[in-house]
Amino acid sequence: MTDVCDAHTEMLPLKGRRAAITGGTTGIGRAIARLLAAEGAQVFIGGVDQTHLGEALADIREVGQGDGATLDLSQPDNVGAFLDAATQAMGGYDIVVANAAEAASGLTEMDEAEVRHAISLNFTHYLLLAHRAATTMGEGGDIVMIGSTSAYVLGPHSTVYAAIKHGLQGFSIALRRELGSKDIRVALVEPGKTGSDMQMPDVSPEEQREQINAGQMLRAEDIAVGVHYLLTQPRRTVIQRLTISPRVQEEE
Repeated sequence: MTDVCDAHTEMLPLKGRRAAITGGTTGIGRAIARLLAAEGAQVFIGGVDQTHLGEALADIREVGQGDGATLDLSQPDNVGAFLDAATQAMGGYDIVVANAAEAASGLTEMDEAEVRHAISLNFTHYLLLAHRAATTMGEGGDIVMIGSTSAYVLGPHSTVYAAIKHGLQGFSIALRRELGSKDIRVALVEPGKTGSDMQMPDVSPEEQREQINAGQMLRAEDIAVGVHYLLTQPRRTVIQRLTISPRVQEEE
């Protein structure tokens, strides 16, 4: 009789791993943190709102171990300060999830300060987080970046956001090639329309629930499961780009 191992492959455990997650106090980041903690990982989350941080940590500590800090990662030196705090709390980290992001309008709908802020938070912080992680994590590390299918929505009101998310695609591919020989994996997860605070005020919580039930919108937990999948695959593999879309989504 064929052993199940011949039909499947090794799944790596998350127990004992240490994950630093930006934007981990709400939405997708919070769902990722809670799932990883439930699987035995120690997590350290970041956000900008103390109330959200407290709520997220209470949620995480119901299923596992977690700590966190409030820092604006669009500001100079705060990416390093976030990872320093994660190191102090966990003794180091071997998973880094770059997730903190904000919506952006069309280029001509924003002033220069707004454009610089969008680039700093949604793109520069990803590069700086990866740079610091790549120089401090040892073998067996994982860098996960949360992008968006907005990279493919090339409309007049998405110029800045689409440019940033397209940039993450190229960066993640090149970084995988740069770090692969050091046994550090790099993956990009691109969610489609997902229920979160980022959808408001355009889409109310009630409307979000309706769209989720209709298969027109994802739950944050759907993205967390995708991150769990790529982190638990054998070290010889990299899920380089994972796109997760609602079953019913016309534009991507």
